[in-house]
Amino acid sequence: MNDSYGEKLTYLAEQLEDLKANHLYNRIRTLESAMDGHVVINGRTMLNFCANNYLGLANHPRLKEAAKRAIDQYGIGPGAVRTIAGTMTLHDQLEQRLAQFKRAEAVVTMQSGFTANLAVIPALVGQEDVIFSDRLNHASIIDGCRLSRATIVAYEHNDVADLRAKIAETTQYRRRLIVSDGVFSMDGDIAPLPELCEVAEEHDILLMVDDAHGEGVLGKGGRGIVDHFGLHGRVDIEVGTMSKAFGVVGGIIAGKQIIIDWVRQRGRPFLFSSAMTVPDAAACLEAVDLLETSDELVARLWKNADFLKQELRRMGFDTGNSATPIIPLMLGDAELAQEFARQLFENGVFAMAIGFPTVAKGKARIRVMNTAAHTPQDLEEGLEVFARVGRSLGVIV
Repeated sequence: MNDSYGEKLTYLAEQLEDLKANHLYNRIRTLESAMDGHVVINGRTMLNFCANNYLGLANHPRLKEAAKRAIDQYGIGPGAVRTIAGTMTLHDQLEQRLAQFKRAEAVVTMQSGFTANLAVIPALVGQEDVIFSDRLNHASIIDGCRLSRATIVAYEHNDVADLRAKIAETTQYRRRLIVSDGVFSMDGDIAPLPELCEVAEEHDILLMVDDAHGEGVLGKGGRGIVDHFGLHGRVDIEVGTMSKAFGVVGGIIAGKQIIIDWVRQRGRPFLFSSAMTVPDAAACLEAVDLLETSDELVARLWKNADFLKQELRRMGFDTGNSATPIIPLMLGDAELAQEFARQLFENGVFAMAIGFPTVAKGKARIRVMNTAAHTPQDLEEGLEVFARVGRSLGVIV
């Protein structure tokens, strides 16, 4: 421990040491290349099974060219928040196209999926209200709920019966909101959205789904979980991101026109943080164009995912309850997970260990993320390394 910090920062140094001792300290890798199926780290080309770049769009030539053209026409940054001078033609075009793509009444974009949740939840509910939130919801949903100052009632993960019981028990409220992830990012399972719709309609409760890991993955051409289940018009708010399958950065709030109009008036990240940059907005527009004209990348993603999941299970790995391209290798012990990731890295595969607080203690894992950018040969090479490391650590026989 460094004594030079003085007493006021000693507690931080102690907690950092505690993280290291418990194998929970994040050692961040730096990429020296474009995000793709292969990346360069420390001068080495690695097979990348670590990113949310589902469709391989982060380095797609069409998106790069669209960003370059937009820079030549509009410059780089908007230079203001959306409500003052930061709304540009590209922002309006993107929101119109996303509304068509999502088959929603309207869309407003944010700087990220995280800020989308921070914008919409506190805009809709407040101190006298109640939120029914899935126990495994993403941190951005949890933070948005806390910022709203509403009463938060957590129901058991994907348990509609428990949700019904919690609604029956909660009698003090002004307004109510049910919120759930669509695809749960660490386990890869899907929310029972049709049943959540039934509960929301039965009790006249607002329903919101965060589709960050469903965008570009579920539904026709990657239109998301609402399209996947054919629930258009029945889900009040659909939050999404353009930072994953779209390959860029940005957040989406889609839903009924009246809700989007209100978020434009009271969503604090919309009101008080600068708009998406020009190249980001242009690249996102190009991604929508690409997905509207072809489902080839979505189909390739699922073909890769099905093969990889099947082979990992055949080897004896525990892949949990995943129903999507997210494949968790359940290891349990944080030290084992970190050692597994270290040995993968030594063997040319980049796949990070995930531990507390991202997942519960005792639920550490390697989250394997294949993409449409991976070839069948990439998958075979990766599987060989997973098998070798799994056997060396006694995870599989």
